[in-house]
Amino acid sequence: MSAARALLSDARLYLCTDARKRQGDLPAFLDAVLSSGVDIVQLRDKGMEAGEELEHLRVFADACRRHGKLLAVNDRADVAHAIGSQVLHLGQGDLPVRAARAILGDEVLIGRSTHAESEVDAAAAEPGVDYFCTGPCWPTPTKPGRYAPGLGLVRYAAALHGDRPWFAIGGIDAVNLDEVMDAGARRIVVVRAITEAEDPAAATADLAERIRSRSVHLSTECPMGGQESDKTGIFP
Repeated sequence: MSAARALLSDARLYLCTDARKRQGDLPAFLDAVLSSGVDIVQLRDKGMEAGEELEHLRVFADACRRHGKLLAVNDRADVAHAIGSQVLHLGQGDLPVRAARAILGDEVLIGRSTHAESEVDAAAAEPGVDYFCTGPCWPTPTKPGRYAPGLGLVRYAAALHGDRPWFAIGGIDAVNLDEVMDAGARRIVVVRAITEAEDPAAATADLAERIRSRSVHLSTECPMGGQESDKTGIFP
């Protein structure tokens, strides 16, 4: 297993953030959250030209190298190739996985967004996909107008018992985290729960600790009405 795949296998907390241009604190922010429990960080700042995105991604890449965490690029295989990121995340309307693989080769990890049961089924089985995200669990201003399939889709993904890592996404925060985990998720993607926190490091540490500790606890139970735990004690 490559180092990047090992990091993905262990990942529990995935952060999407903009470039913090309003706050002006990107390097300090990244150091704070990556040292406090964020396992994967993605720059999601729609509307940037590739040159500006690469400029900000260099700051992300430096922070991820220093902290031993994964950098994800959103949507663009060309930008992922240019910056040398370990992860490319593709939405349903983005470049096909096969085409992204032709650009990036086999070592870069590729993730997929899913919003319906058929998309979960496809992402769980499609060659070249390394992980997927399912949601939104709740409507979120980061994706205005997008239908939120809710926790039912999280339960569906959990019931597949697949070996491919997957993350719940969409409106998840410290208040509703237990609901998401009770539905079967063992990995989450967050945005505002950390980016809008008064203390991003403290918010990160709280989420990371709760996810990992509850994953171990819940794996001894059957939260999905008969779901068995895996041999490691933690679900994929």
